[in-house]
Amino acid sequence: MKDSYFDGGLFQLLGWTLLGALVTFITVGICAPWAICMIYNWKIKHTVINGRRLKFDGTALGLFGKWILWLMLIVITFGLYGFWVNIALKKWKTEHTSFA
Repeated sequence: MKDSYFDGGLFQLLGWTLLGALVTFITVGICAPWAICMIYNWKIKHTVINGRRLKFDGTALGLFGKWILWLMLIVITFGLYGFWVNIALKKWKTEHTSFA
């Protein structure tokens, strides 16, 4: 028996990713935090580590405030803060991920 595995499927991931991209495009990026949370939640729900399934408790509203702050910092630093946004997003995701 495998202790750690991922049980999600390609077509599910493709569907969630396309939905997230469509919503982000239609809302001109305003709903990007919702799309990020939706896709990440799907990935986490399908991940098992050492026999324990993970869960994600982050919300789009919780990420939205950070998203606005990060965008302002990118503008203020003439784009330089953009290099750190990916790391900040990974930290936020990790803070909201735990065992079910």
